[in-house]
Amino acid sequence: MRETRTLEFKETITNTFLKTVSAFSNYDGGTIVFGIDDDGKIKGLADAKQSCLDIENKINDSISPQPNYTLEIQNNDQTIKLTVKSGLQKPYLYKSKAYKRNDTATIEVDTLEFSRLILEGQNIRFEELTCKDQELSFEVLHRKLSENIQIESFSKDTLKTLNLYDNDNGYNNAAGLLADKNHFPGIDMVKFGENISIIQKRSTFENISVLEEYDKSVNVFRDYYQYEVIQGIERKKVEKIPEAAFREAIANALIHRAWDVEAQIRVLMFDDRIEVISPGGLPSGITREEYLSGKLSVLRNRNLANVFYRLGFVEIFGTGITRIKQLYEEGLMKPEFEVSENTIKIVLPLFAKNMNLSEDEKMIYRILSRTMLKPVSEIIPYVPFGKSKTTKLLKEMEQKGVIDIQGRGRGTKYIIR
Repeated sequence: MRETRTLEFKETITNTFLKTVSAFSNYDGGTIVFGIDDDGKIKGLADAKQSCLDIENKINDSISPQPNYTLEIQNNDQTIKLTVKSGLQKPYLYKSKAYKRNDTATIEVDTLEFSRLILEGQNIRFEELTCKDQELSFEVLHRKLSENIQIESFSKDTLKTLNLYDNDNGYNNAAGLLADKNHFPGIDMVKFGENISIIQKRSTFENISVLEEYDKSVNVFRDYYQYEVIQGIERKKVEKIPEAAFREAIANALIHRAWDVEAQIRVLMFDDRIEVISPGGLPSGITREEYLSGKLSVLRNRNLANVFYRLGFVEIFGTGITRIKQLYEEGLMKPEFEVSENTIKIVLPLFAKNMNLSEDEKMIYRILSRTMLKPVSEIIPYVPFGKSKTTKLLKEMEQKGVIDIQGRGRGTKYIIR
């Protein structure tokens, strides 16, 4: 066994475990096993029953408010399993400080995180707090409601229905995000050339309605990843990357990001992919696996998400990742999803259909690039077969019109067509 984010070993009982009790109570819960060293080996406790009482007394005397936990003696009275559940009355404090887990370590939360815990303990979200700007206009929202769901009349009652305004507190932060002008960060889009040192274009949309930011980012996307071809008397639109996938990625970033972080949503555009990076990581109550599978959705900004849903920008809450995966089902290259403590990144590759490639050919295709010539020596280390088979497969892929071969002899290199 090894320590993880939700599992900690303690060979003896010292007060340091109380920080971890605070961390588990404040976030996703976890387990502490006493009588086991850092390598997962059982060392045993001298008196497990007395140790249980000591642990219980330490928790009850030192953690406030009272956490939800259970104790269990295991391994023939050699170890004690302390299971701590995520609490509802956050923050849970040890010596007036709140803690969280950072991989296998327990650390004190910063001021921003502490504020979030207080709001969560009160079942309040950042978007529900009173907006510091109260002189707001909503022409963009009005227009969208009129165009998309034929709501012609627009008033304070409309905003109340959308949970953006109440008589006691005025406009909330969700209203501020949807207002024509606001103080919130937005979307920063950068188109790179051959490498990240070459910036071809940069567009930043901020301090405007998130609905307008959404539209503007889609327009920039179209400039680089869509074109028209003439077939006879008809014009046909060709998408290098599915627009529906990009729309889902941007909507996902806007409605799931942490808006109390002063950082832009970053959209990095390359010749072979787009990366959409949103600040804030996952909200508490959902794991990386649950997020990627689409089986569970925890809305960080439910009021904002509700507006996007009503306008048809998202289909059903929590299905964005699943929808993106579905759009690439027939593609050779698949989207990638990276989740860290502070960010979520969605990578959308150029869309290329199967084109009757074998499984071995698909493996080679995923190693090749659209922008960089690669010799066979840079392909062989990543495939389970030798040089002769790799070279043979590359020639067959050229005959299928999938790749181009340039150069001769040792100078032969390959690139996606």
